[in-house]
Amino acid sequence: MTEIHPILAGKDKSAAIGEPAFTYADLIVDYLSQIDVEYVYGIPGGAIEALFDALARRGKGEIPQSAIHHHRALERKKSRSSNGPQLVVARHEAGAAFMADGYARSTGKLGVCCSTTGPGATNLITGVANAYVDRVPMLVITPQTALPSFGQQGFQESSSDLVDVVSMFDHCTRYSSLVSHPDQLEGKLFTALSTAFRRPRGPVHLSIPADILSLPVPNAAASFNVATLLREPVAVDDGSYHALLTAVEATRVKGRGITIFIGEDCGEAATEILQFADLVGANIVTSPAGKRWIGTGHPRYCGVFGFAGHDSARRALTDDTVDLVMAVGTSFNELDTAGWDTQALLNDRLVHVASSVASFDRSPMAYLHVYGNLRALFSQLVTGLDAKYIAYRNYSMPESTTIEPTQQLVDDLIPARIDICDPEKLLCDVLPIKPQRLMNELVKKCASNSRFFIETGNAWSWATHYMHLKSPDSFFIAMGFGAMGWAIGAVIGAALGNRKSPVVCIAGDGAYLMSGQEITVAVEYKLPVIYVILNDKALGMVKHGQRLNKAEEIGADLPSVDFAALARSVGVKAHTIECWEDLSDIDDNELAGLSGPLLLDVLIDGDEIPPMKSRLTVLQDAKHEVNLSSL
Repeated sequence: MTEIHPILAGKDKSAAIGEPAFTYADLIVDYLSQIDVEYVYGIPGGAIEALFDALARRGKGEIPQSAIHHHRALERKKSRSSNGPQLVVARHEAGAAFMADGYARSTGKLGVCCSTTGPGATNLITGVANAYVDRVPMLVITPQTALPSFGQQGFQESSSDLVDVVSMFDHCTRYSSLVSHPDQLEGKLFTALSTAFRRPRGPVHLSIPADILSLPVPNAAASFNVATLLREPVAVDDGSYHALLTAVEATRVKGRGITIFIGEDCGEAATEILQFADLVGANIVTSPAGKRWIGTGHPRYCGVFGFAGHDSARRALTDDTVDLVMAVGTSFNELDTAGWDTQALLNDRLVHVASSVASFDRSPMAYLHVYGNLRALFSQLVTGLDAKYIAYRNYSMPESTTIEPTQQLVDDLIPARIDICDPEKLLCDVLPIKPQRLMNELVKKCASNSRFFIETGNAWSWATHYMHLKSPDSFFIAMGFGAMGWAIGAVIGAALGNRKSPVVCIAGDGAYLMSGQEITVAVEYKLPVIYVILNDKALGMVKHGQRLNKAEEIGADLPSVDFAALARSVGVKAHTIECWEDLSDIDDNELAGLSGPLLLDVLIDGDEIPPMKSRLTVLQDAKHEVNLSSL
């Protein structure tokens, strides 16, 4: 039995007469309600029970009479639903973190996940680390054993005296802290929430002893108006802004070109960036994650640069008539930069535009660094460019040097300015199913408002290169940390955030075997989620990497698995897709009007080589360096 902390001696009198007290766990739930958090993703356990109790009470609309004045004080700060956030129980703590991540990415709100002590907390870490690298705002709540038990090796103890969970999270969050006294909780909670949304954004972690979570709150009102104080500043550095204007004007006078490279952090400014591109006649390329912010049919879009990118995008960066390459909202990681390509991107033509000064650490070679709120910056640029800039030459890409595909492909399947590898395979009827064609067929088959979440592995390559989505904000990929299983959980969070829009998870069979149990959460909540399994009986990226690098082929093979049968066993409608007729036979209305999850087990050609050349180059260079160092 958990030992009672001495502070409990000061419990509210209401608790003594059987009325539930307003606890610190209730206070946490109220703060989450202030900022319209709809869901908390987690797995129960004894130490986190007080938080689950508070969520249950709010869900029933039960607020202790002793805390009505407290509740009204919060209501004066911001009106909100009395029901508060709803608990969603994941099947594994990593899945809970992935769900919170998907919810945050798709809604722009805070993702919240929690666990019990010890292994519950450590199971969260992979999902939290994934969010940290991709700068996703997330609150992570883990409990501790009761304060008097610290250092006594209590069950699942994770204090600094045994397994130090706070220190573990310190390396993959923007803020990680132990609440060692109840008076600290409110202040540390506010610090955590404000830090999650401060650039660079990311997950934050609070470790709260079980006895503190259960304590009654002595004060009558919340100290912070979180919703107001979380507003993002719209400042723009005036000096670098005017330097950028001067650079654009100089480029115009010389009759030279501009290419804009859109990264993952451009969502809030996408409209303004595209307006600026039209105004100055710039061509546009994106990173794989930046692909989310532009429809692939946009007349200035030349495709993806980086992992699984397009030759047309690289030409837009390297063309001799381009004087400025404006990289906006990118972290310049390996996969965004095609292995840190100095010829195409990381050179003295670069103008790095970012909302966080920390991003400039990776672009010392840039001609100019421009700092500020991206939306405010590009709004200011558009306003600041008067009529003389509109005369800026409408720079065009040079003609493609690749072999022209059939006219049907050009007209129906490939955006006009994007070159792809092996375009003839988009019409290939040969079996097994070609993943190149599958990407295009899925776009045509699924509802036009579908959102696609791409799982780590070969799915990255196929979807990034061959999936052409007309609408922006419909392509989601997490390539920073590359955690397998991310998309499988993330689609659940995304679907809960917006049930009106179908969500499609494209995953390899290896990733699905890691986290496929989370599909039962989609069953429980009747979510419109389509799981597409690329079934090639292998860890595809590993297999092809070994073959292309002429390494030993080991550890990549997987057993034959009937994923459709597995799905049916947990109540999911499923189809096995062995030929194109199997896919076309599925009623389009079935995909558009889902009342629960659907799984497509697609048997693909595992010998098709994915477009992953830049990643292989990095691996080969690393191997070469190791060999040289051993001489």
